[in-house]
Parts: sequence; structure tokens; C-alpha cells
Amino acid sequence: MMALASVWFGALSVFSATGAALDAFTRRLPNWLCGLMLLAGLVLAFVDGGISALGLHFAHSAVALAIGYGLFAIGVWGGGDGKFYAATASFFPITQILGLMVAITLCGLVVAILWFGGRQIAGVKISKDSDFGKLPYGLPIAAGAIVQAVMLAS
Repeated sequence: MMALASVWFGALSVFSATGAALDAFTRRLPNWLCGLMLLAGLVLAFVDGGISALGLHFAHSAVALAIGYGLFAIGVWGGGDGKFYAATASFFPITQILGLMVAITLCGLVVAILWFGGRQIAGVKISKDSDFGKLPYGLPIAAGAIVQAVMLAS
């Protein structure tokens, strides 16, 4: 099982880092990335715990998608952020929903302080209407997932 845990953490890390980088530099979280990440999380859940684990991870993804698109509907997140959050959630059972949400929220606070504070200190002016004027929330989603994974492992 140790090898499977390493594969799980490695896959989560690679998908998270890819999503964070794409969101930071292009402001896009592509469907292919979210789809592959969702599939990987669900396959690993099934391999680790069978159909019941698959159900728990799928449920988390479904609830995360609803939350993500709720945040998109009120203008807090972009649509890609909602998909990326749902794909990230596929790596965790529904019992970890609160932990993942808290980790993502706290990472979001840190990233927002660094992002907007850094721009203020550097004197960078970016229009609020520009995609690059908005916080790339893929970064805190990715960081929160890694934080949650590390917390679960310790």
C-alpha cells in the first residue's frame, strides 16, 4: 500500500502543480487537465478501496463541483476554478470535504495577501477587467490539496 500512496501523492502533486502553473501564467484551467485529474483520482480511489471508496471520492467531486459552480455563479471564481476544485476533490473521500475546504481557503488567504500585496509593493498596475488583474485561484486550490494530503499523511 505504500507504493500506492506514493503514486497517489505523486499524481496529485503533478496535476496540482500543472494546474497552478497554467492558471498563474495563462489564466486557464483546461478541460483536459481537469478531466484527467478527475479520472486519476477516481481510478486511484477504486484501486485503493474498491467501489465504496470510488463512491466516497465521486461524492466529494460532485459536491465540490456544485460548490465551485456556486462560487462561479456569484462571480467569486472562474468556471475553470470550479472544475479544478472538483477534480482535486476526487483525490479525497467526502469525509475530507471540510479539511480540504479549510486548507484551500487558508491557502487562498495567503496567496491573496502575497499576490495583491506584492503587486502593491512593486507598484504594478493591472486593470481589474484584465484576466491578469484577478487572483489565479488554481494556486490556492493546488496548494490546499497538497497541504491536506500532507496533513493526512502525518
